[in-house]
This record gives sequence, structure tokens and C-alpha cells, in this order.
Amino acid sequence: MKIKYTKIFINNEFVDGVNKKFFPTLNPATGEKIIDISEGEKEDIDLAVQAAKQAFSRNSEWRRLSASQRGSLINKLADLIDQNKEELARLESLDNGKPFNDALTQDIPGSVKFLRYFAGLCDKVHGRTLPVDGDFLSFTKKEPVGVVGQIIPWNYPLMMVTWKWGPALAAGCTIVLKPAEQTPLTALYAAALAKEAGFPKGVINVVPGYGPTAGAPLALHNDVDKIAFTGSTEIGKKMLSYSAQSNMKKISLELGGKSPLVVFDDVDVNEAVKIAHGAIFSNHGQNCCAGSRTFVQSKIYDEFVKKATEVAKGRKVGNPFEDGVQQGPQVDQPSVDKIMDLVNSGMKEGAQLETGGKRIGDAGYFVEPTVFSNVKDHMRIAKEEIFGPVQSILKFETMEEVIQRANDTTYGLAAGVITNDINRALEFSQAVRAGTVWVNTYNVVQCQTPFGGFKMSGLGREL
Repeated sequence: MKIKYTKIFINNEFVDGVNKKFFPTLNPATGEKIIDISEGEKEDIDLAVQAAKQAFSRNSEWRRLSASQRGSLINKLADLIDQNKEELARLESLDNGKPFNDALTQDIPGSVKFLRYFAGLCDKVHGRTLPVDGDFLSFTKKEPVGVVGQIIPWNYPLMMVTWKWGPALAAGCTIVLKPAEQTPLTALYAAALAKEAGFPKGVINVVPGYGPTAGAPLALHNDVDKIAFTGSTEIGKKMLSYSAQSNMKKISLELGGKSPLVVFDDVDVNEAVKIAHGAIFSNHGQNCCAGSRTFVQSKIYDEFVKKATEVAKGRKVGNPFEDGVQQGPQVDQPSVDKIMDLVNSGMKEGAQLETGGKRIGDAGYFVEPTVFSNVKDHMRIAKEEIFGPVQSILKFETMEEVIQRANDTTYGLAAGVITNDINRALEFSQAVRAGTVWVNTYNVVQCQTPFGGFKMSGLGREL
């Protein structure tokens, strides 16, 4: 397919980088180059921030718009994404590797839905009057933060764009976005649609590039008022440091997870297996909130392992554009290397490999759906974020035991519980330290509910 947009987007124009550098974006299904992308560096970040700062100035076109006019622009952008959904879905699958049908029926409609929600919030942001002592009138007024730097990951490229753009635009902020270097194509396409929608110059800027040479300068910039970052805990710590080193800008972080999904023995095992399978294997396991520690009560443990293995064996892996494919490639070679390292560690540490555990073929970045049983809490596959199609199944006996084990992690992004006992569900939900707790379902993320974590899973909330 023809790639329309490959350059840096600043002030409503696509331009080459100042240093005239380029980097390749790869097709993860083949490992081959799709196209070269203009590489942004500090000089380009400076220009983008300058444009965003100018667009946020007091009497700018953007600042003179009413809240409802901002909402109309966001809705227009949502319309355009919907109108171009086929091409956006193809780009998403080509660049990221997720099945085309998933991109078309889930990611693109979800992106539209998120934008429409925030479009509706534009004229509903308001302050309060305060009954202070004395003959005074006191009130609060909520103001936009200003220039917002946004750094997003590669697992949901377009959806992460809308998660970041929606609230910032609704509040009246201006934006400099750095998409993941693995998946810049849909972010650049969205920038073109933003211009078509009528957003004034400088309101939205997109600078593709690498973390150290584009992301770090953005986070360190003294004219950036906030950084919204989604990615690894390791880089999230750097974002806090960058804030302290520069202007103490506001920071929101949505980071890693090692989320527990607890299955009690009062459930329909087939249904529980289905939920747990989706919890970990959805999006090839490339979910920060993936249910990557499956705790199963001892009475049904063996039956659960047997059926979970059968379901994993039946998962169709292949070209994301082929009908019926449920799992495409991982995003890149470093991701495959990390997954295989952890899979090998699981076998060395004594976990039972039930199925999978190998890379598929030599072309592209495909990994077999993998299931481990007899997993213990001390093993790396039970402690570290794998970010791949690897299900670790652990056995437990009692509620108190599983609560303690579920919370014995540095993360706290999400959790789930499967049970037919409402008292069990409520007790676990209240006891587990996680930002989101799902009951008898998993991975249900809605624009009406906040998303974020405890502990080292981040600060603040998305949505």
C-alpha cells in the first residue's frame, strides 16, 4: 500500500527534519523495511514546542475558540478517522502486526469513541464558587496546563494517540507528540486528518524519532508544561528525573504491570479458561494490563491447565492480513529476544512447559502461544513483565493466600477475579492493590472510566 505521510508534522505542515536524518519503520510480519521516516531530534523538538507555545499564546486562534467549538473540532477529527478507517486499519496492521480485523473492528472504532467522549466534555469543565468568610466573592476556574508533551508506545498506536489527544484538546492545551519509533505511521496520518479537521496551526505537532534524541529533549524542555508518558517503568523513572532537571513540569505516567487474574473453584471452568486466555493473549500479549499471572484454585487447577493448553494450541498465528488469524507477529526483534529469554528462564527454573515456547519461522517476529504450569512466585516469568503471548498458571488454596501473593509485586496496574460468589468478588476487589479490577471479565477499558495504576505502574490516570 502507498504510504502518504512520512515527515515530521509541525505547525500544520509536513517537513523534513532539521538534520535531514531518516529511520526505517519495519513490517514485523517480514522484518523488512516499509519506508523511511523523517527522524526528529532536539532541533525539531524545539521547533515543535515553539509552534505549540505560540498556538497557546493568549490571543491565538486556538485560545479564542469557545469550549463548544473545540468540541466540534474534536468531533470532526473523529469523523475523519471513521471515514478513513480502512486505510488506518491497514497501516496499523502493517506497522504493528496486529490482525487487520482487530484493528478495523476494535482499535479504530475505539479511537473514534474516545475522541467523541472528550469532545463532549469540552464545555463541561468548570470551577466552583466558595463560601469564604467576609464580604468577598471567591471562585475557582480550571485552566489548561499549556504545552503538553506526549510520548506513546507501540502496542496500540492510534488508540494511544486518541487517549493522549482527547483530554489535552478538550482542556484547551496544545500538543507535541512523539510516537513510538516502531509504529509512527498512523500518528502521522492522524496529524494530517487534524489539519483537515481545521485545528489551527501549532495546536497538534508530531515528531517521530528515538527516545534519547527526541523523547528526552521533549521531556527536558523548559517550555513544555506537562509530559504524558505511556511506556516502561524504567523510562517512566527517567521522566520524573527529567521533570526535576528542567522546570518541574507536571507528569502523568501509565507504566508496566504484572497483573493477577484469580480463578476460584466455584466457576464454569470452560468460561474461566476463555476469559483467562483473552486476558493474556489479546494483542499478542502486548498489553500493559495483561493478566499475566493466572492464579487457579487447587481443586480445578489440573482441569484448567489442560483446557487452557488446548485453547492456546488452537490459536491461529500468522499474517495479520489473512482471514481467521488471531495473533500476528510481535512488534520487533528486541521484543522477541526478551520473550524468549523469559521463556527459557521459566524452563530452567522448573516451570512445566505445556505448549509453545518457540519462535515461529525465520521471517518476521512470530512467537508460539505459550502456556506454563507449576509456576512459582519466585520465577522470573511470575515477576517480570513479559509483554508477549505467555500464560503463567499458578496454584493457590485460600483467599488470604492469593491476596497476599497477588499483591506481592512492584506493580499495581490491573487485576481480575473470576467467581460466582459476589462476596468473594468484593473481598478480593477491595483487597488487591490495582488501579482497575475486573470481575468475571477482563480487558474492558471504557472512556467513561479512569485507567492507571498503583505503585510502580504509574502516576495519575488516563481517560
